[in-house]
Amino acid sequence: MNRPARTPLFSFPLWLASIGLAIAPIVVNAQTIGDPALPGGETSWTVAKGRDAFMHQSANMSFEKRLDFKLGEALFQRLWVTAPTRTKAADGLGPLFNSRACSGCHIRNGRGHPVDENDSEAGATSMLLRLSIPPQTADQLRDHLDGKLATLPDPVYGGQFQDFSIPGIQAEGRVKVTYTTTDVLLAGGETVTLRTPTYEMTDLAYGPLHPDIMVSPRLAPPMIGLGLLEAIPDSTLMAASDPQDEDGDGISGRFNQVWDIAKSEMAIGRFGWKAGMPTLDQQNQNAFQFDIGLSTPLYPNASGDCTTTQTDCMTAPDGNDDEFEGLEVHSVMTDLVLYYARNIAPPARPNANDADVLAGEKIFAAIGCASCHTPRYELPERADMPEQSGQVIRPYSDLLLHDMGEGLADHRPEAQASGREWRTPPLWGIGRAQEIDPHASFLHDGRARTVLEAILWHGGEAENARGAVTTLPPSERGKLLAFLKSL
Repeated sequence: MNRPARTPLFSFPLWLASIGLAIAPIVVNAQTIGDPALPGGETSWTVAKGRDAFMHQSANMSFEKRLDFKLGEALFQRLWVTAPTRTKAADGLGPLFNSRACSGCHIRNGRGHPVDENDSEAGATSMLLRLSIPPQTADQLRDHLDGKLATLPDPVYGGQFQDFSIPGIQAEGRVKVTYTTTDVLLAGGETVTLRTPTYEMTDLAYGPLHPDIMVSPRLAPPMIGLGLLEAIPDSTLMAASDPQDEDGDGISGRFNQVWDIAKSEMAIGRFGWKAGMPTLDQQNQNAFQFDIGLSTPLYPNASGDCTTTQTDCMTAPDGNDDEFEGLEVHSVMTDLVLYYARNIAPPARPNANDADVLAGEKIFAAIGCASCHTPRYELPERADMPEQSGQVIRPYSDLLLHDMGEGLADHRPEAQASGREWRTPPLWGIGRAQEIDPHASFLHDGRARTVLEAILWHGGEAENARGAVTTLPPSERGKLLAFLKSL
């Protein structure tokens, strides 16, 4: 389907002509544009700052629902323990796992950080390595091409590499990262050093990995505004999709199609680095199963990501209990966590109207960044999601897949996403990342230590925008970064 035509919002300085860009002004309807200082509309938390900027509920939440939010938050922060214990509602950890709590990866609801290259003993505490192998049979290939088989796990190590385990069970191994560096020279003489990571799995406890193993490092993404993203209609994403680039703008975004477990049907993916999850509930329950090793209504396996070749892992005690639907995380828990995750508020932008920020926003659109990082949506009225209903939001994402070039490719397909495609990550809150966690980094694997480094890794469909950033005069590049840091 064709995307709606994009109309620039402003006129711009003459230097744009020197890099082949032309902009024409239009008139903006101020009544429907929403307040740029409130990226989540009425859900935005207007006094959020410091390390707690991502720790607030939707500002328009009713008083009666705040208890549900707090209960969901408590479950999100719960440290799960090994079964069996007297605390039946909190046992069932692992046997293999990446974290003991949701909050262990999503630090203060912000983004994670990569493995410490100088301390491999610390483990991958807020990122993980996804594992898969190519389809091995004609049926598997068909199901993969249809989207029903998103990935095929390693027959021994499963779908994720877990470097932690409960007592008596061997962890799968350790994760080590090394970097090589490349310098990029920008207009005005500035040099930026980019890091290329290489990941290695060492001390393998269960034998060799499959010879055709595909590995994708994944950083824990920030948690803000997820319910607002879920409230964007499928029809909006379908209208924005342009897989054949029929409008000729060089951008060919497309939606992923994935299996919705609850509905037993294909659906548009919108969550995860490759849009591999159709709903926030499935995303949450998938994390309970594979990151912490807990059974849920959608993923009832009490052994988590253990495989049949890991016999001690498969036979270890679990926390499934008849009192709790025969699960470790029953439906009341998953519903509370869903409500919490839907309602973590984007913080307001106190400097949204600063002169340099406004100028940087114009540059952002003029060089093509807004072609993928869609600034704004008007959400429909929804009785089932009252906080998100009817909001005007500014996430700066189209939630579509884009070819980002060989430099960022993980060469690991997921459902209908190729090894070079990534979902456009929302940018709201990006300027707060290192305020919340000084070690926070950017892109899917945390290779970028700054926002500018992240921009310079863009390739593929974003190559022209990246090139424009490298040729910007330093003063204009500074305004662009001021805008991004204001989000």
